[in-house]
Amino acid sequence: MNEIKTWLGIFLVVLLLSGGCAVAEVKLDTSNDGGQKELARGQTLIVTLDSNPTTGYSWAVADVDKNVLHQIGDSVYQSSNTNPNVVGAGGKETFHFEAANAGTTTLKMIYRRPWETGVAPIKTFTVQVTVR
Repeated sequence: MNEIKTWLGIFLVVLLLSGGCAVAEVKLDTSNDGGQKELARGQTLIVTLDSNPTTGYSWAVADVDKNVLHQIGDSVYQSSNTNPNVVGAGGKETFHFEAANAGTTTLKMIYRRPWETGVAPIKTFTVQVTVR
């Protein structure tokens, strides 16, 4: 009988650990542009897009309902080049968002030079997000 209790306890611990970390983060990239994504409240949405700040361009959030999807901190840039002596190489810019409250919002991001007003962005990224 004690052996059954031990195995049942181990099973419950494994079940809880595997269920708690399986869907904490949802990752999107350019392949998800124009798509839809459903999240549970509390999940983290990570959006990673090609970027090259040496050109003056960077990604910015143009539209989102902050009550539904809340940006966590600033974006983080990571160069694709592993050689520190190479200047001007592109990389990836990553944004983190928290699924804060139930609802639906369109996350629209634009790639532009921030100081250029009245100029259309050269790239956009849009995804419809539903938080349950």
